[in-house]
Amino acid sequence: MPDTTTVHLSPDVREALAARRPVVALESTIIAHGLPRPRNLAVAEELEGIVRSAGAVPATVAVLDGRPHVGLSGEQLERVAQDDSVRKLGQRDLAPALALRASGATTVSATAFLAARAGIRVFATGGLGGVHRGWTETQDESADLRLLARTRITVVCAGVKSILDVPATLQRLETLGVGVLGYGTDRFPGFYLASSGEPVDWTVRTPEEVAAVIGARDALGGPASALLVANPVPESEQLDPDLHDRVLGEALAECRERGVGGQAVTPFLLDQLTRRTGGASLEANLAAVRGNVRLAARIAAAL
Repeated sequence: MPDTTTVHLSPDVREALAARRPVVALESTIIAHGLPRPRNLAVAEELEGIVRSAGAVPATVAVLDGRPHVGLSGEQLERVAQDDSVRKLGQRDLAPALALRASGATTVSATAFLAARAGIRVFATGGLGGVHRGWTETQDESADLRLLARTRITVVCAGVKSILDVPATLQRLETLGVGVLGYGTDRFPGFYLASSGEPVDWTVRTPEEVAAVIGARDALGGPASALLVANPVPESEQLDPDLHDRVLGEALAECRERGVGGQAVTPFLLDQLTRRTGGASLEANLAAVRGNVRLAARIAAAL
């Protein structure tokens, strides 16, 4: 049942859930922290429009003044996009944010958690976090993975961020019991790239096939864990693979030279990719997000 005591549902999300109409959760970190202004608000509105055009209801997730919101009004969406005080919240940050009445944009872990609490079954994002390169030395792993291991929601994504250790991340997902489906592909997507080169065990080709897998999981019961639908960015819109590999290699070398470590590594590498590709990595990211949102709406409708 939806949590209506802690989580505030917008009227259209509440009505859609009550009527069993399709709803798609969207994260808000990309709005507050992932894009420059004013493009961030335009993209947020575009993504919600994509969901609506596919016959589903968008539920952008954020925390405002200490209250989790699943589904935002136009005014609230604008606030997330423009307010400098909006923090970045993972699932572990939710309790302090609520208690201290803070406002924040939700990452994958926080969005998946709140969306599942609200009774939403499908969540669209760009790329997931995962196991970082050099894990044996740093033990650096995204909180996304453990949260997804205990949250029953279907996540449509373009794989994991290509700056991560993709083979180690896939191994970790297997260990945690998180299912992975390749959508129209037998290769795990590479976020900015259509393929990371790593295989996936299962391929689905229609939203109805994804819905059938979700139905079979529900019938089987078992541990509450996420299902990942790995949807590759179209090759025509991916970042040039040679440019990607060269720039990432240079950025990793600079990261070592500057002594950048811990949580600072991911934003540093992503910033370097954007700068050194002249913004092409950002455009590939947005192309992936649009495709994921579109597919998530079709899956929600098929359910």
